[in-house]
Amino acid sequence: MTRMNPLRTVLAGAAALLAAGGLLAVPAQAASAPPAALAGAAAPAQVRAGTPAAHQVFTFFEAYRGAVLGETGETPRAVRERYLSPHLNTRLDAWAQQHDADPVFRAQNVPVDWSVQQVKDQFGFASVRLTEFWDGGGSQDVWYTVRLSDLRIVELNDQPAF
Repeated sequence: MTRMNPLRTVLAGAAALLAAGGLLAVPAQAASAPPAALAGAAAPAQVRAGTPAAHQVFTFFEAYRGAVLGETGETPRAVRERYLSPHLNTRLDAWAQQHDADPVFRAQNVPVDWSVQQVKDQFGFASVRLTEFWDGGGSQDVWYTVRLSDLRIVELNDQPAF
């Protein structure tokens, strides 16, 4: 009897999705955001979670945003501890103090929508670009580095790490 571990199951499912229809594209906030909240955004963002690293960043960002907005029973800190490395959490705390802003959103307000795309991978790490869309129509990119062996987010910056 062959047993599959959960990570292998997730990876097999992602590969099947890619083979069946290319990258998965769904509106990031279609189910939970009121239409008025999305009206300020130029167009609903598309999530391209065709890789495990991009999916991990999307899942983290969605959970973190929900915690910040009080939509879940989890605190933003608890979400960060679940997805981010301890070293990155320490750095983000320092960034928040220095900039008086949310260290994940890189702003003082909450984005209304977002898109995610893996850009590159090398040496066991993936570079993932998350584009945040704001209520007034602006956007900004935040770059994540994901360790591929365990899908732990180890870096978050305003510029790509590699």
